[in-house]
Amino acid sequence: MAQLEQFTTSVDAVVSRMRALDATLPERDGVAVFNRVYLAVTEAVDRSIEAHRFADARAVTTLDVRFAERYLAAVDAVTAERHQPACWRPLFQLRRHPGVRPLQFALAGINAHIGHDLALAVVDSCRTLDCEPAELEDEFDRVGDLLVSLEERIREDLMPGPDLLQIADPLTHLLGAWSLERARDATWTAARALWALRGLPEVAAEFTERLDAAVGFAGRMLLTPLPS
Repeated sequence: MAQLEQFTTSVDAVVSRMRALDATLPERDGVAVFNRVYLAVTEAVDRSIEAHRFADARAVTTLDVRFAERYLAAVDAVTAERHQPACWRPLFQLRRHPGVRPLQFALAGINAHIGHDLALAVVDSCRTLDCEPAELEDEFDRVGDLLVSLEERIREDLMPGPDLLQIADPLTHLLGAWSLERARDATWTAARALWALRGLPEVAAEFTERLDAAVGFAGRMLLTPLPS
């Protein structure tokens, strides 16, 4: 039990950071929208750890914390006016745009975090735990399942009412062009590739840069301002 408490404390620290951030941001700020979504995911993971729903609490906690640290580092970089990953720039740049809807902000943040940060977090976790990616696959899938279920709830909560969301609405087409499940599958492939390239740092760095740019491009498309 003491070991489990040590794991959950580290997740609790991440949750505290997100709650503090939520308290400082305007409700309609795009980063605030995503932060609320991600906070709900992290709290769900925390509850699952406490309920012993993961076979390896240490592995899932390491992955969860390393994952969250990359998002929080991006937020800190913006606050300090430092360089931030390309995958996060669209959300930070358009966070107050009146033509971008809340659901777009939420999905753009999920795109950046899943498409880029999660692959790097898997590699970070493998180094921390001294294991291969295959040994984290079960934890990766369980966290991914939580994200998929949460995405469904997000779409329900943030989707405009049926009278507003018509088949010709551009938001309908944006939503249909991006899938969390496809993004998660691509992320697992990217994580395995990065791990295989760990002995080739220059190639790994180029791969990471291209991944970052591609995810950032997708995020920019998700944040296309739409007519009200």
